Amino acid sequence: MPAAYHFKAVAGDGKIRTGILHSDNEKAVARELRAQGLAPVYIGLQRQKRSLEWKLPVLARGKRRDVLFFTQELSTLLNSGVPVDRALTISTELTERQEFRAIVLDVLRVLKGGKSLADSLATHPECFSNLYVNMVRAGEASGSLASIFERLAEFERTRDDLRSYIISSMIYPALLAVVGLGSILVLMYFVVPRFAAVFEESHMVMPLPTKIMLETSRWLQNYGWMILASAAVAGAALRLYVGTTLGRLWWDTLRLKVPLLGDALRKAETARFARAMATLVANSVPLVQSLGIAGAIMNNRRIAGSLDQVAQGVKRGEGIAVPLRRTMQFPPLAAHLLSVGEETGKLDLMFARMADIYESDTRAAIRRFTSVFEPLIILVMGVIVGILILSMLLAITSINEVAV
Repeated sequence: MPAAYHFKAVAGDGKIRTGILHSDNEKAVARELRAQGLAPVYIGLQRQKRSLEWKLPVLARGKRRDVLFFTQELSTLLNSGVPVDRALTISTELTERQEFRAIVLDVLRVLKGGKSLADSLATHPECFSNLYVNMVRAGEASGSLASIFERLAEFERTRDDLRSYIISSMIYPALLAVVGLGSILVLMYFVVPRFAAVFEESHMVMPLPTKIMLETSRWLQNYGWMILASAAVAGAALRLYVGTTLGRLWWDTLRLKVPLLGDALRKAETARFARAMATLVANSVPLVQSLGIAGAIMNNRRIAGSLDQVAQGVKRGEGIAVPLRRTMQFPPLAAHLLSVGEETGKLDLMFARMADIYESDTRAAIRRFTSVFEPLIILVMGVIVGILILSMLLAITSINEVAV
Protein backbone atom coordinates (compact mmCIF):
# COMPACT_ATOMS: atom_id res chain seq x y z
CA MET A 1 0.00 0.00 0.00
CA PRO A 2 1.49 3.41 -0.96
CA ALA A 3 2.67 5.54 1.95
CA ALA A 4 1.87 9.22 2.51
CA TYR A 5 5.02 11.33 1.99
CA HIS A 6 5.23 14.94 3.11
CA PHE A 7 7.19 17.16 0.75
CA LYS A 8 8.56 20.67 0.47
CA ALA A 9 9.52 21.83 -3.02
CA VAL A 10 10.32 24.98 -4.98
CA ALA A 11 8.20 25.98 -7.95
CA GLY A 12 9.48 27.70 -11.07
CA ASP A 13 8.43 31.10 -9.73
CA GLY A 14 10.54 30.55 -6.60
CA LYS A 15 7.58 29.94 -4.30
CA ILE A 16 7.64 27.17 -1.68
CA ARG A 17 5.14 24.36 -2.16
CA THR A 18 4.27 21.84 0.56
CA GLY A 19 1.88 18.93 0.61
CA ILE A 20 1.43 15.16 0.71
CA LEU A 21 1.85 12.60 -2.08
CA HIS A 22 1.07 8.90 -1.84
CA SER A 23 3.74 6.69 -3.37
CA ASP A 24 5.86 3.57 -2.79
CA ASN A 25 9.14 5.37 -2.01
CA GLU A 26 10.86 8.75 -1.84
CA LYS A 27 12.46 8.42 -5.29
CA ALA A 28 9.05 7.99 -6.92
CA VAL A 29 7.82 11.12 -5.10
CA ALA A 30 10.86 13.06 -6.30
CA ARG A 31 10.23 11.97 -9.90
CA GLU A 32 6.60 13.03 -9.70
CA LEU A 33 7.52 16.42 -8.26
CA ARG A 34 10.07 17.04 -11.02
CA ALA A 35 7.48 16.05 -13.60
CA GLN A 36 5.29 18.79 -12.16
CA GLY A 37 8.11 21.32 -12.55
CA LEU A 38 8.98 21.38 -8.83
CA ALA A 39 12.44 21.09 -7.27
CA PRO A 40 12.15 18.89 -4.15
CA VAL A 41 13.81 20.22 -1.01
CA TYR A 42 12.43 17.74 1.53
CA ILE A 43 10.64 14.38 1.22
CA GLY A 44 9.79 12.24 4.25
CA LEU A 45 7.15 10.25 6.08
CA GLN A 46 6.88 13.02 8.68
CA ARG A 47 6.53 16.75 8.27
CA GLN A 48 9.93 18.43 8.23
CA LYS A 49 10.96 19.69 11.65
CA ARG A 50 14.02 21.47 12.82
CA SER A 51 16.18 19.69 15.32
CA LEU A 52 15.42 20.41 18.99
CA GLU A 53 19.07 21.32 19.34
CA TRP A 54 18.23 24.56 17.55
CA LYS A 55 16.19 25.58 20.56
CA LEU A 56 19.09 25.10 22.96
CA PRO A 57 20.72 28.32 24.18
CA VAL A 58 24.05 27.35 22.68
CA LEU A 59 24.84 29.72 19.82
CA ALA A 60 27.77 27.78 18.39
CA ARG A 61 25.77 24.57 18.08
CA GLY A 62 22.85 26.48 16.52
CA LYS A 63 25.15 28.01 13.91
CA ARG A 64 26.62 24.63 13.00
CA ARG A 65 23.16 23.19 12.47
CA ASP A 66 22.14 26.27 10.49
CA VAL A 67 25.14 25.91 8.20
CA LEU A 68 24.45 22.20 7.72
CA PHE A 69 20.83 22.73 6.66
CA PHE A 70 21.77 25.76 4.56
CA THR A 71 24.39 23.71 2.69
CA GLN A 72 22.01 20.81 2.12
CA GLU A 73 19.32 23.14 0.82
CA LEU A 74 21.72 24.95 -1.53
CA SER A 75 23.05 21.61 -2.78
CA THR A 76 19.52 20.46 -3.62
CA LEU A 77 18.55 23.74 -5.28
CA LEU A 78 21.74 24.15 -7.33
CA ASN A 79 21.59 20.54 -8.53
CA SER A 80 18.02 21.26 -9.65
CA GLY A 81 19.26 24.09 -11.87
CA VAL A 82 18.15 27.01 -9.67
CA PRO A 83 20.43 30.10 -10.09
CA VAL A 84 22.63 31.04 -7.13
CA ASP A 85 20.82 34.26 -6.23
CA ARG A 86 17.43 32.59 -6.45
CA ALA A 87 18.75 29.66 -4.37
CA LEU A 88 19.88 32.06 -1.63
CA THR A 89 16.52 33.83 -1.70
CA ILE A 90 14.74 30.51 -1.28
CA SER A 91 17.11 29.55 1.54
CA THR A 92 16.06 32.63 3.49
CA GLU A 93 12.47 31.43 3.27
CA LEU A 94 13.46 27.93 4.41
CA THR A 95 15.54 29.18 7.35
CA GLU A 96 13.52 29.37 10.57
CA ARG A 97 16.07 31.02 12.87
CA GLN A 98 15.95 34.81 12.53
CA GLU A 99 19.65 35.26 13.29
CA PHE A 100 20.81 32.98 10.49
CA ARG A 101 18.19 34.33 8.07
CA ALA A 102 19.74 37.77 8.54
CA ILE A 103 23.17 36.32 7.72
CA VAL A 104 21.90 34.68 4.50
CA LEU A 105 20.18 37.92 3.49
CA ASP A 106 23.44 39.80 4.03
CA VAL A 107 25.31 37.23 1.91
CA LEU A 108 22.69 37.74 -0.82
CA ARG A 109 23.09 41.52 -0.55
CA VAL A 110 26.87 41.32 -0.98
CA LEU A 111 26.44 38.88 -3.89
CA LYS A 112 24.07 41.26 -5.70
CA GLY A 113 26.58 44.02 -5.09
CA GLY A 114 28.96 42.31 -7.51
CA LYS A 115 31.00 40.04 -5.24
CA SER A 116 31.48 36.31 -5.87
CA LEU A 117 29.59 33.82 -3.73
CA ALA A 118 32.83 32.82 -1.98
CA ASP A 119 33.65 36.43 -1.11
CA SER A 120 30.07 36.97 0.05
CA LEU A 121 30.26 33.99 2.38
CA ALA A 122 33.66 35.14 3.63
CA THR A 123 32.03 38.25 5.14
CA HIS A 124 30.67 35.95 7.87
CA PRO A 125 33.65 33.89 9.08
CA GLU A 126 31.80 33.05 12.30
CA CYS A 127 29.56 30.76 10.23
CA PHE A 128 31.55 29.83 7.13
CA SER A 129 35.07 28.48 7.70
CA ASN A 130 38.09 28.94 5.45
CA LEU A 131 37.53 25.44 4.13
CA TYR A 132 33.94 26.28 3.23
CA VAL A 133 34.86 29.54 1.49
CA ASN A 134 37.79 28.06 -0.42
CA MET A 135 35.71 25.11 -1.58
CA VAL A 136 33.06 27.48 -2.93
CA ARG A 137 35.76 29.56 -4.60
CA ALA A 138 37.15 26.42 -6.28
CA GLY A 139 33.64 25.49 -7.42
CA GLU A 140 33.07 28.93 -8.95
CA ALA A 141 36.41 28.76 -10.78
CA SER A 142 35.70 25.30 -12.21
CA GLY A 143 32.01 25.85 -12.89
CA SER A 144 30.99 22.96 -10.64
CA LEU A 145 29.31 24.84 -7.81
CA ALA A 146 26.45 22.35 -7.51
CA SER A 147 28.76 19.38 -6.95
CA ILE A 148 30.88 21.44 -4.53
CA PHE A 149 27.87 22.11 -2.32
CA GLU A 150 27.01 18.43 -2.50
CA ARG A 151 30.48 17.59 -1.17
CA LEU A 152 30.24 20.33 1.46
CA ALA A 153 26.86 19.00 2.60
CA GLU A 154 28.38 15.55 3.06
CA PHE A 155 31.38 17.03 4.89
CA GLU A 156 29.21 19.07 7.26
CA ARG A 157 26.91 16.11 7.90
CA THR A 158 29.68 13.65 8.77
CA ARG A 159 31.42 16.22 10.97
CA ASP A 160 28.17 17.00 12.78
CA ASP A 161 27.38 13.30 13.25
CA LEU A 162 30.79 12.61 14.80
CA ARG A 163 30.60 15.67 17.06
CA SER A 164 27.08 14.73 18.21
CA TYR A 165 28.18 11.16 18.94
CA ILE A 166 31.11 12.31 21.07
CA ILE A 167 28.99 14.79 23.05
CA SER A 168 26.13 12.35 23.64
CA SER A 169 28.58 9.63 24.73
CA MET A 170 30.19 11.90 27.32
CA ILE A 171 26.98 13.27 28.84
CA TYR A 172 26.18 10.20 30.97
CA PRO A 173 29.68 9.77 32.52
CA ALA A 174 29.81 13.49 33.31
CA LEU A 175 26.33 13.42 34.85
CA LEU A 176 27.27 10.34 36.85
CA ALA A 177 30.35 12.06 38.28
CA VAL A 178 28.42 15.21 39.20
CA VAL A 179 25.61 13.27 40.91
CA GLY A 180 28.09 11.08 42.80
CA LEU A 181 30.11 14.05 44.01
CA GLY A 182 26.94 15.90 44.99
CA SER A 183 25.70 12.90 47.01
CA ILE A 184 28.97 12.70 48.96
CA LEU A 185 28.90 16.44 49.71
CA VAL A 186 25.29 16.20 50.95
CA LEU A 187 26.25 13.33 53.25
CA MET A 188 29.28 15.16 54.63
CA TYR A 189 27.59 18.56 54.97
CA PHE A 190 24.10 17.64 56.26
CA VAL A 191 23.89 14.00 57.36
CA VAL A 192 27.18 13.41 59.20
CA PRO A 193 26.85 16.53 61.46
CA ARG A 194 23.60 15.10 62.91
CA PHE A 195 25.47 11.97 63.97
CA ALA A 196 28.32 14.10 65.33
CA ALA A 197 26.01 15.64 67.95
CA VAL A 198 24.97 12.18 69.16
CA PHE A 199 28.56 10.97 69.40
CA GLU A 200 29.70 14.06 71.32
CA GLU A 201 26.88 13.71 73.89
CA SER A 202 27.94 10.12 74.63
CA HIS A 203 31.45 11.28 75.68
CA MET A 204 32.85 8.07 74.24
CA VAL A 205 36.18 7.44 72.59
CA MET A 206 35.31 7.36 68.91
CA PRO A 207 36.96 4.92 66.48
CA LEU A 208 39.63 6.48 64.26
CA PRO A 209 37.59 6.20 60.97
CA THR A 210 34.66 7.96 62.66
CA LYS A 211 36.91 10.70 64.05
CA ILE A 212 38.40 11.31 60.58
CA MET A 213 34.91 11.45 59.06
CA LEU A 214 33.64 13.93 61.65
CA GLU A 215 36.71 16.16 61.36
CA THR A 216 36.37 16.17 57.56
CA SER A 217 32.70 17.10 57.83
CA ARG A 218 33.47 19.88 60.33
CA TRP A 219 36.23 21.18 58.09
CA LEU A 220 33.88 21.26 55.08
CA GLN A 221 31.29 23.18 57.08
CA ASN A 222 33.82 25.77 58.20
CA TYR A 223 35.88 26.12 55.06
CA GLY A 224 33.63 24.78 52.30
CA TRP A 225 32.95 28.26 50.96
CA MET A 226 36.69 28.84 50.66
CA ILE A 227 37.04 25.66 48.60
CA LEU A 228 34.24 26.74 46.28
CA ALA A 229 35.69 30.23 45.94
CA SER A 230 39.18 28.85 45.26
CA ALA A 231 37.80 26.42 42.69
CA ALA A 232 35.92 29.25 40.94
CA VAL A 233 39.02 31.45 40.86
CA ALA A 234 41.20 28.57 39.64
CA GLY A 235 38.64 27.73 36.95
CA ALA A 236 38.49 31.34 35.76
CA ALA A 237 42.30 31.61 35.74
CA LEU A 238 42.61 28.35 33.80
CA ARG A 239 40.03 29.56 31.29
CA LEU A 240 41.93 32.81 30.76
CA TYR A 241 45.23 30.97 30.37
CA VAL A 242 43.78 28.46 27.93
CA GLY A 243 42.51 31.43 25.94
CA THR A 244 46.11 32.42 25.19
CA THR A 245 48.19 30.77 22.46
CA LEU A 246 50.63 29.12 24.88
CA GLY A 247 47.83 28.08 27.24
CA ARG A 248 45.80 26.48 24.47
CA LEU A 249 48.86 24.58 23.26
CA TRP A 250 49.56 23.35 26.82
CA TRP A 251 45.93 22.32 27.35
CA ASP A 252 45.66 20.47 24.03
CA THR A 253 48.94 18.66 24.68
CA LEU A 254 47.76 17.66 28.16
CA ARG A 255 44.47 16.26 26.84
CA LEU A 256 46.29 14.04 24.36
CA LYS A 257 48.21 12.44 27.26
CA VAL A 258 45.09 11.37 29.20
CA PRO A 259 44.77 7.55 29.02
CA LEU A 260 42.01 6.35 26.68
CA LEU A 261 40.58 9.86 26.23
CA GLY A 262 43.75 11.10 24.53
CA ASP A 263 43.59 8.24 22.04
CA ALA A 264 39.96 9.07 21.23
CA LEU A 265 40.77 12.78 20.77
CA ARG A 266 43.73 12.02 18.49
CA LYS A 267 41.62 9.77 16.29
CA ALA A 268 38.82 12.33 16.17
CA GLU A 269 41.27 15.02 15.01
CA THR A 270 42.75 12.64 12.45
CA ALA A 271 39.25 11.96 11.09
CA ARG A 272 38.51 15.70 10.94
CA PHE A 273 41.81 16.37 9.15
CA ALA A 274 41.29 13.54 6.66
CA ARG A 275 37.71 14.52 5.86
CA ALA A 276 38.71 18.13 5.21
CA MET A 277 41.68 17.09 3.05
CA ALA A 278 39.55 14.65 1.05
CA THR A 279 37.07 17.43 0.30
CA LEU A 280 39.76 19.95 -0.64
CA VAL A 281 42.08 17.69 -2.66
CA ALA A 282 39.17 16.21 -4.62
CA ASN A 283 38.37 19.73 -5.83
CA SER A 284 41.90 20.54 -6.95
CA VAL A 285 42.83 22.88 -4.11
CA PRO A 286 46.68 22.92 -3.92
CA LEU A 287 48.07 20.55 -1.30
CA VAL A 288 49.96 23.18 0.73
CA GLN A 289 46.93 25.44 0.78
CA SER A 290 44.73 22.48 1.74
CA LEU A 291 46.99 21.73 4.72
CA GLY A 292 46.69 25.31 5.92
CA ILE A 293 42.90 25.28 5.62
CA ALA A 294 42.59 21.88 7.31
CA GLY A 295 44.80 23.03 10.18
CA ALA A 296 42.62 26.10 10.73
CA ILE A 297 39.45 24.06 11.32
CA MET A 298 41.02 21.52 13.71
CA ASN A 299 40.29 21.78 17.43
CA ASN A 300 43.62 20.57 18.83
CA ARG A 301 46.34 23.18 18.38
CA ARG A 302 49.16 20.70 19.03
CA ILE A 303 48.10 18.51 16.11
CA ALA A 304 47.16 21.48 13.93
CA GLY A 305 50.56 23.07 14.53
CA SER A 306 52.32 19.95 13.27
CA LEU A 307 50.74 20.51 9.85
CA ASP A 308 53.13 23.43 9.33
CA GLN A 309 55.98 20.88 9.33
CA VAL A 310 54.02 18.73 6.88
CA ALA A 311 53.51 21.73 4.57
CA GLN A 312 57.24 22.48 4.67
CA GLY A 313 57.97 18.88 3.72
CA VAL A 314 55.54 19.09 0.81
CA LYS A 315 57.28 22.26 -0.41
CA ARG A 316 60.63 20.41 -0.29
CA GLY A 317 59.20 17.70 -2.52
CA GLU A 318 58.97 15.00 0.16
CA GLY A 319 55.30 14.34 -0.48
CA ILE A 320 52.85 14.29 2.41
CA ALA A 321 53.24 10.81 3.95
CA VAL A 322 56.88 11.16 5.06
CA PRO A 323 56.59 14.53 6.83
CA LEU A 324 53.26 13.45 8.35
CA ARG A 325 54.93 10.37 9.88
CA ARG A 326 57.81 12.54 11.13
CA THR A 327 55.49 14.76 13.22
CA MET A 328 54.47 11.73 15.34
CA GLN A 329 51.11 13.44 15.98
CA PHE A 330 49.02 11.14 13.80
CA PRO A 331 48.39 7.38 14.12
CA PRO A 332 50.95 5.28 12.15
CA LEU A 333 48.29 3.89 9.82
CA ALA A 334 47.55 7.40 8.51
CA ALA A 335 51.01 7.76 6.97
CA HIS A 336 50.83 4.27 5.43
CA LEU A 337 47.48 5.05 3.80
CA LEU A 338 48.78 8.31 2.37
CA SER A 339 51.87 6.54 1.03
CA VAL A 340 49.59 4.23 -0.91
CA GLY A 341 47.56 7.23 -2.10
CA GLU A 342 50.69 8.96 -3.39
CA GLU A 343 51.90 5.83 -5.16
CA THR A 344 48.55 5.21 -6.87
CA GLY A 345 47.81 8.87 -7.62
CA LYS A 346 44.52 8.68 -5.71
CA LEU A 347 45.30 10.82 -2.72
CA ASP A 348 41.77 12.22 -2.44
CA LEU A 349 40.24 8.73 -2.28
CA MET A 350 42.79 7.66 0.31
CA PHE A 351 42.02 10.71 2.45
CA ALA A 352 38.33 9.79 2.24
CA ARG A 353 39.12 6.19 3.20
CA MET A 354 41.26 7.43 6.07
CA ALA A 355 38.40 9.63 7.30
CA ASP A 356 36.01 6.66 7.27
CA ILE A 357 38.49 4.50 9.19
CA TYR A 358 39.21 7.05 11.92
CA GLU A 359 35.60 8.16 12.32
CA SER A 360 34.80 4.52 13.05
CA ASP A 361 37.86 4.21 15.31
CA THR A 362 36.85 7.37 17.18
CA ARG A 363 33.47 5.87 18.01
CA ALA A 364 35.17 2.67 19.19
CA ALA A 365 37.68 4.66 21.30
CA ILE A 366 34.89 6.71 22.90
CA ARG A 367 33.02 3.49 23.71
CA ARG A 368 36.18 2.08 25.33
CA PHE A 369 36.66 5.24 27.37
CA THR A 370 33.07 5.32 28.63
CA SER A 371 33.07 1.57 29.33
CA VAL A 372 36.02 2.11 31.70
CA PHE A 373 35.11 5.54 33.06
CA GLU A 374 31.51 4.77 34.05
CA PRO A 375 32.23 1.72 36.28
CA LEU A 376 35.31 3.50 37.67
CA ILE A 377 33.18 6.44 38.80
CA ILE A 378 30.60 4.07 40.30
CA LEU A 379 33.36 2.14 42.09
CA VAL A 380 35.04 5.24 43.52
CA MET A 381 31.78 6.76 44.69
CA GLY A 382 30.66 3.42 46.14
CA VAL A 383 33.89 3.04 48.09
CA ILE A 384 33.65 6.57 49.52
CA VAL A 385 29.99 6.18 50.52
CA GLY A 386 30.78 2.73 51.94
CA ILE A 387 33.57 4.17 54.09
CA LEU A 388 31.21 6.88 55.39
CA ILE A 389 28.53 4.34 56.30
CA LEU A 390 31.08 1.99 57.87
CA SER A 391 32.48 4.84 59.98
CA MET A 392 29.01 5.67 61.29
CA LEU A 393 28.22 2.01 61.99
CA LEU A 394 31.46 1.62 63.96
CA ALA A 395 30.52 4.58 66.14
CA ILE A 396 26.95 3.32 66.65
CA THR A 397 28.29 -0.12 67.62
CA SER A 398 30.67 1.49 70.11
CA ILE A 399 27.80 3.43 71.73
CA ASN A 400 25.78 0.24 72.11
CA GLU A 401 28.73 -1.52 73.73
CA VAL A 402 29.16 1.32 76.23
CA ALA A 403 25.45 1.26 77.02
CA VAL A 404 25.57 -2.48 77.73
